Amino acid sequence: MDDKIKFDIEFPIHASPQLLYQYISTPSGLSEWFSDNVNSRGELFTFIWDGSEEKAKLLNKKSGERVKFRWLEDEEDDQTYYFEIRIQVDEITKDVSLMVTDFAEEDELDEAKMLWVNQISSLKQVLGSA
Repeated sequence: MDDKIKFDIEFPIHASPQLLYQYISTPSGLSEWFSDNVNSRGELFTFIWDGSEEKAKLLNKKSGERVKFRWLEDEEDDQTYYFEIRIQVDEITKDVSLMVTDFAEEDELDEAKMLWVNQISSLKQVLGSA
């Protein structure tokens, strides 16, 4: 299996960090923009798209700041891949950005980035900041 490549994307967003955190850290918030439905049981999150399910383990979260997940499929393969969504506030301008870190195989890198662009675009529409 090819090693995946880590990538980071920054998305400026016009929303308060507190509001954003609700949308990136709770099943109800995530189901408004990330997938059709999200269920959680403790650290295990189930993301549902068009009837198919993907499970991810919540690795880390810091209130008001970030969430970090690992797809169970990667965990079963002993992979250390993850995806993280961080809220970043510029100290001087107070501009808010979402920083996304994810991994993709080289031939799927552009597709993976485009998926995040589309997902964050959906989030911006939900927030009314599109």
